[in-house]
Amino acid sequence: MIEYTDAERIVDTMICANAASYAQDGEVLVTPIGLLPRVAASLAMKTFNPDMMMTDSESWMLSEPNPVGPRSTRWQANESWMGLSRVFDSVWSGNRHITCSPVQIDRFGQANVSMIGNDYSKPQVQMLGVRGFPGNSICHASTYFIQSHNRRIFVEGECDYVCSIGYNPDRLPRGYTFDDIDLRKIITDLCVMDFGGINKAIRVCSLHEGVSLEQVKDNTGFDIAVSDVMETTPLPTEVQMELMNQLDPCDLRYK
Repeated sequence: MIEYTDAERIVDTMICANAASYAQDGEVLVTPIGLLPRVAASLAMKTFNPDMMMTDSESWMLSEPNPVGPRSTRWQANESWMGLSRVFDSVWSGNRHITCSPVQIDRFGQANVSMIGNDYSKPQVQMLGVRGFPGNSICHASTYFIQSHNRRIFVEGECDYVCSIGYNPDRLPRGYTFDDIDLRKIITDLCVMDFGGINKAIRVCSLHEGVSLEQVKDNTGFDIAVSDVMETTPLPTEVQMELMNQLDPCDLRYK
């Protein structure tokens, strides 16, 4: 029996759920933004989808997942060079799956990574800016990884600044339909959600161990759909735990 704290259990459950989201992708460039998504993508490469591709977040393809932590403690297996032009070739062709952590998500699945507040000239909080989100999100699959499921992130109404495409009929680009949008999963510390509700509404499809549906609803700023068959998110297996310890030898994921 694996022994760990509740907080560690939640982190590892989220990582494994994120890893499973790549299972059917085949040969695709995965871009995990953040330490936990990085461990999840590496785990997927070792288990669910050995055909997927990753970079070292700089310019090299990896033939083996790169353990996180100080570079002085590890050896990196570089497969080939992958500069920005090759990344964009994968983006525009749809051969990419990104996992990122927006500061806001609305009921349409639209995401915000730019700013908080209603006055764009004087934001309450300024983040990175929209960066590549508008163009990238209309081209390839996106998954969201949210470490704290709350109403500040899952907002009522639209995001303060809409940075990426979602299932909002009023914001579809010319010629686009919902079938052209590929939002996959939302993984939080409470549950796993997809876009399987009516008109691609956000839907709860599994609850983490010990979490109730009421907790999820109370911490979400909009009405969410619920799967007809509610599952419990699988806990990490011993094999997955062993691999995560290899991929994160300094236990950075718990910090």
